Amino acid sequence: EVQLVQSGGGLVQAGGSLRLSCAASGFTFDDYAIGWFRQAPGKEREGVSLISSSDGSTYYRDSVKGRFTISSDNAKNTVYLQMNSLKPEDTAVYYCAATQAPIVVVTSTPRGQRLIDYWGQGTQVTVSS
Repeated sequence: EVQLVQSGGGLVQAGGSLRLSCAASGFTFDDYAIGWFRQAPGKEREGVSLISSSDGSTYYRDSVKGRFTISSDNAKNTVYLQMNSLKPEDTAVYYCAATQAPIVVVTSTPRGQRLIDYWGQGTQVTVSS
């Protein structure tokens, strides 16, 4: 059974930090890019950060560059997203995702998200001002 089990998230004040974790099972971890999408109320879901488990290449959307760091522990089949200097506009439900499609494809348009193979259950991140 394929699972992406998320943990972390919660409520934090602006400027604070949170760490999200995504533990994967049921598929070959090294064959996938894994990372995070988010959806705020009334907005489309957007790619936040992904990492290729095979070569470690990463993607960050512009608004989180320099604040968020994605990492992968291949021995634990787990991906982490360290979020620092959080802003109220980071408030959203964050979803872990796994894909065999190119990262640039799944992050460039909402339609590209159709190529996501697996989704986590989602976790709320709320940043208060």
